Amino acid sequence: MAKTKTSNVSTVYPPEFLTAVQQVLSDEGDLEERAGDRGGLTRYGISARAYPSVDVYTLTRDGAIAIYFRDWWQRFGFERLPAPLAAKCFDLAVNMGTTHAIVCLQRALRACGKRILQDGNLGAQTVAAASALEPTPLLAALRSEAAGYYRMLAQSQGRQFLDGWLNRAYR
Repeated sequence: MAKTKTSNVSTVYPPEFLTAVQQVLSDEGDLEERAGDRGGLTRYGISARAYPSVDVYTLTRDGAIAIYFRDWWQRFGFERLPAPLAAKCFDLAVNMGTTHAIVCLQRALRACGKRILQDGNLGAQTVAAASALEPTPLLAALRSEAAGYYRMLAQSQGRQFLDGWLNRAYR
């Protein structure tokens, strides 16, 4: 476990989470508000709309990490997945929403021969199926499913973010 300091309190985070959150923070950037972005005003990907009690203007990087750990990593159980899949699903969830990210994983599992329900929940069956497969081909299928989702989203929301979304999907 690695330590980070949040609001003068040392917090211990698992190394898999720290690796995953560093990628998310790199993707999300600092304070942003882009025309056409449904997220609105964000800092480190934390949306003022989704977190009205958080002052995103003063939100620190450590504060964002704490939110991501509590409200995303732990709440949705990404730590139950093998590390590379956990990091990718977490990153996708932050960008496209948790349900869509998990459906992409479930579709990828089906593409790799695991017949599971596509319900958008990271339940025991999804975790077991993901844990039973070799991660490299499953990650390739997950990237493809995410890219497909983003292409469909671009049809309804405009193509202005598509290149960035596809870069995120295929990384």
